[in-house]
Amino acid sequence: MSPHVLLLGGTTEARELAASLAARPGVRVTTSLAGRVSRPGALEGDVRIGGFGGAEGLAEWLRAEHVDAVVDATHPFATGITANAARAAAATGVPAVVLRRPGWQPGPGDRWHPAASLDEAAALLPPLGRRIFLTTGRLGLAAFAHLPELHFLVRSVEPPEPPMPRRTEVLLARGPFTVESETALLREHRIEVVVTKDSGGSSTSAKLTAARELGLPVVVVRRPPLPEGIRAESDVAAVLARLDLASP
Repeated sequence: MSPHVLLLGGTTEARELAASLAARPGVRVTTSLAGRVSRPGALEGDVRIGGFGGAEGLAEWLRAEHVDAVVDATHPFATGITANAARAAAATGVPAVVLRRPGWQPGPGDRWHPAASLDEAAALLPPLGRRIFLTTGRLGLAAFAHLPELHFLVRSVEPPEPPMPRRTEVLLARGPFTVESETALLREHRIEVVVTKDSGGSSTSAKLTAARELGLPVVVVRRPPLPEGIRAESDVAAVLARLDLASP
């Protein structure tokens, strides 16, 4: 029987992996998307939309669809999906691999303030500045809603969900962004502090360079730890090697 790989997530790396797997003769790949983005890009192989019903539902799906391996290529902060995938894999004996792009690292001139959570990030803001560029996604804005004295420019792909800070301006945009455009944005909106999650990758990293060049502080929310016993690979080639599918 042809090997069947379940790929969780619609990140850039997930799309690259789906294309690599679909190009291998006899390999079936199914990409599962949560459905939070209204216009997902094209994906190679089969695509399913929506949740599984927790770890138990995912385990049932793995058995019913005769899945041979699970690759979690979701966003580094999608902790619920990652935890469910780990539990379902353990319950069924299906091998699980996590694909995570490397996180960002501060360099000379960076003024980074690490935070363990969105709540901790919010607590750091008042002494740092009053005009905030918030790029932590459309969810979780409630963590900043108790700061009415601050002005937030919120950028996300989809409209953010309330509750959110009283003084909020929303900018809908999808990366990649350039250093030039990010610098112009920060200047135009007189931004004093940048807040971001450590999502890694080059698509949205230009804001970090722009902040450094403008001398702005950046509050960086650290990635949550992976479930016990789960190891992450940093690129598609490493995942293919783990799956023993390195050669088409």
